[in-house]
Amino acid sequence: MAKIKIDGAEIDVAPESTLLQACEAAGAEVPRFCFHERLSVAGNCRMCLVEVKGGPPKPQASCAMSVRDLRPGPNGEPPEVFTNTPMVKRAREGVMEFLLINHPLDCPICDQGGECDLQDQAMAFGGDAGRFHENKRAVEDKDIGPLVKTVMTRCIQCTRCVRFTAEIAGTADMGLISRGEDVEITTYLETAMASELQGNIVDLCPVGALTSKPYEFKARPWELAKTESIDVMDAVGSNIRVDVKGREVVRILPRLNEDVNEEWISDKTRHVVDGLKTQRLDRPYVRIGGKLNPATWSVALDAVATRLKTTAPEKVGILVGDLATAEELFAVKALAASLGIASIDARADGSCLDGKAGRGSYLFNATIAGIEAADALLIVGSNPRLEAPVLNARIRKRWRKGNFPIGVIGEEADLTYAYNFLGEGPAGLEALASGQNGFLEVLKSAQKPLILVGAGVTTRDDGPAVMAKLVELAEIVGCSGAQWTDFSVLHTAASRVAALDIGVVPADGGKSTREILAGAASGEIETLILVGVDEIDASKLGSAYVVYLGTHGDAGAHRADVILPGAAYTEKSGLFVNTEGRVQSAQRAAFPPGEAREDWAILRALSALVGKTLPFDSLTQLRAALVSAHPTFAGVDEIAAGSHEDVARLKAGAGPMGSAAFVSPIADFYMTNPIARASKTMAACSALAKSRLAAAAE
Repeated sequence: MAKIKIDGAEIDVAPESTLLQACEAAGAEVPRFCFHERLSVAGNCRMCLVEVKGGPPKPQASCAMSVRDLRPGPNGEPPEVFTNTPMVKRAREGVMEFLLINHPLDCPICDQGGECDLQDQAMAFGGDAGRFHENKRAVEDKDIGPLVKTVMTRCIQCTRCVRFTAEIAGTADMGLISRGEDVEITTYLETAMASELQGNIVDLCPVGALTSKPYEFKARPWELAKTESIDVMDAVGSNIRVDVKGREVVRILPRLNEDVNEEWISDKTRHVVDGLKTQRLDRPYVRIGGKLNPATWSVALDAVATRLKTTAPEKVGILVGDLATAEELFAVKALAASLGIASIDARADGSCLDGKAGRGSYLFNATIAGIEAADALLIVGSNPRLEAPVLNARIRKRWRKGNFPIGVIGEEADLTYAYNFLGEGPAGLEALASGQNGFLEVLKSAQKPLILVGAGVTTRDDGPAVMAKLVELAEIVGCSGAQWTDFSVLHTAASRVAALDIGVVPADGGKSTREILAGAASGEIETLILVGVDEIDASKLGSAYVVYLGTHGDAGAHRADVILPGAAYTEKSGLFVNTEGRVQSAQRAAFPPGEAREDWAILRALSALVGKTLPFDSLTQLRAALVSAHPTFAGVDEIAAGSHEDVARLKAGAGPMGSAAFVSPIADFYMTNPIARASKTMAACSALAKSRLAAAAE
């Protein structure tokens, strides 16, 4: 550590820290526009000027000078920095005056109003008047896609957006062209941005040059009720803030969590908002004479209860979807057990993971933050860029530091970082395991290799055999053992880890998802309950009586005989467990529309009608029962780690592997669940992505 004095107060800081970071550590406020902790230093806004004692007789840019660059005093005294001297004050006022020369000063109609760094810093550090009276220059706005609105006349060329797309997103969509007064930020050929993380540049922009196009003119920040919650668009569990105006969710923003999503979220997480109010189920329906008719709750629940009481338990199947909370999973399992229903499954994608081997067999054991500690990576059957864009950005972050060889077996896609393509399927895995290519030695020589297994493996018919082969490989290269276990499963469903923790899988003699669907088609399953399940071919359910508990008029609702309207993830409180096993708490931000109710309450009411009343009357009681049965859910924001013995048990599935290539289940990033499919914004993004793929194929 190095000693430095900031405004007379002596502190210890890391010598590689910038003066700006040292000032912040000392509690001094230093304004900035271009500097950002997660981006490279540009040093081009000059707003963070400070005075260095013994240095040049002019203010210094604190973001571009490190503590080790300063000289001690003549007698070895710590170097001194001042942030509030008259020289610094005049310099900052001058910089602000220059920044405002061409700014349109359209604060009353700017989307950034109330959340604008330029506005705040002009008040705190600027002067009371400007001396420039020449005409302001104007810059043409750019059309960069359906998500980001541009008003480039406001731009102060801080280049945060340029550095984010080049460094974090890895797409290099934006850049700076021209010189002097003509300089401007653009997408070069003025094409739409291609990154799944592009919405983050709106948060980074310190002025109103880049704002959210779907959120345009919806609300001012002081009109919003802000609620901390958890994202369910993938299994990363990004920390989010849900902003509500009245009864409507109008915006979703990221929250800082260094261990999960840092401060980024994917575009689907951010812009799925309009899907929360479109095609919503707001009242129960019962099919009579081939037509769905509105019904009261008592009529709809009585119809379901009567069906359950008159159908043998072995002829009933229950499937639970990807967006369920842990409480709902616990409640539906308890209801199934009380009715003697063994055919229950929360693995709607047909995953082979059942949790019986132990928690380590289905977790991302390396943890998301642990990716940065790895020194080699093998990706098998996964496209992290589409399955978990924020996690993919973490992989790219580690790759940019260097000495991080990456191998891929599966799809040869653009992952935003360089990798060694080792094959499309099991043949490539066999070749790697037998040492037919040099990457096996790379993994063996690594101190902490990481193997990432995706749903392209776990959802295959030969998934257990492939997993067994991967575990053997992991033990050979030292990825799984007594010292650490970096054998990591990347899930795509927000509810999957909680479902495996609770055991929402077929009981003894019960059917799995594929067997339930096949049984419905053949008539063996007479009653099928779908709890938020839409990712199935509902046209192949035969004559089964289908009960759908969900939020949107999607595939499940279209096929249903009874519809029970539930609450979306922003309309209920509950626990989620992300792919690394971290328990996180989501809070209700709004109320369900119309007569819709929270899913656990619907299940509780149904249990009373079938004569098997569940032992809870509130979410608090339900959560207490959940924690009592499964103590891991008591540790919110904690990870109950698995062990290498759990991973080793997967070798019991050894057998012949097929020849088909590993294919990621995410074909369209923007259309993975009913909320996203109801969103016009996601539809526009999907159409743009498809047109880009078609153009690339020509």
